[in-house]
Amino acid sequence: MAKPDEIRRIQRIACDLRANVIKMIGVGKVGHIGGSCSLAEIAAALYFSKMRIDPNDMKNKDRDRFLLSKGHTVPIQYAALIEMGVIPREHSSGLKTLEGNLQGHPDMKTPGMEAVTGSLGQGLSIGVGMALALRYKKSPARVYVAMGDGEIAEGQIWEAAMAAARYKLDSLTGIVDRNGFQATGATRDIFEIPNLVEKWRAFGWNALHVDGHDVAAVLNALDEAEATKGVPTVIVADTVKGKGVSFAENTSAFHNASLTQAQYDQALSEIAEAKRILQ
Repeated sequence: MAKPDEIRRIQRIACDLRANVIKMIGVGKVGHIGGSCSLAEIAAALYFSKMRIDPNDMKNKDRDRFLLSKGHTVPIQYAALIEMGVIPREHSSGLKTLEGNLQGHPDMKTPGMEAVTGSLGQGLSIGVGMALALRYKKSPARVYVAMGDGEIAEGQIWEAAMAAARYKLDSLTGIVDRNGFQATGATRDIFEIPNLVEKWRAFGWNALHVDGHDVAAVLNALDEAEATKGVPTVIVADTVKGKGVSFAENTSAFHNASLTQAQYDQALSEIAEAKRILQ
């Protein structure tokens, strides 16, 4: 059970991650704000509480792995790795530039990246392969795969889901960032997948349902996933697209968009105020 001090610490880190995302994207540069901000609490909980990783030894063979299957939201992963000191903070200004090493999708040339992702639907298959390899090597490492709720319309996700259940990959945890929007509109209007928790259970997974911005619920679900043996676990996390930035919330307009100077300043001000309240 997550303790109050730990919950508050992760909440503050989530604010820092959102601020890092906004600063990386900056003014006038198109970037994936909405889906990055919706993952902030989940990324903070994984990188700063749950995952067994050493910022000074990111190649340790028994490290836990995190795969961002919805690779376009990689700014939130960069944000976490910057806070950990894995990526130098001064590199953040090079997001999506030819001169920088922070590309618009995960690239293994960037410190802390485990795989190239972003062609939607493939990340869970990569996670299944990693979990099988780690089992073969008798490693205690766990694999976490974050997917988008638009992405899971891809058939390859469900092929991977069947394989994970068939091989009883209990070291694998999937996380569905169900923020309700994708690039061109509401997910329910484009390709709705009803009864999502029950669907994962029908595919043989232990399926949990949480508020993805409730840090205590996220931490407890991650603990339950690790304690569950014999089947993989998926956490269906209800989130808000663009969480923490009022004008970007619950809209596809900021799925991939640029910020004006006024919007940039407002976003950082709102995030700073949310963190101040948590002090």
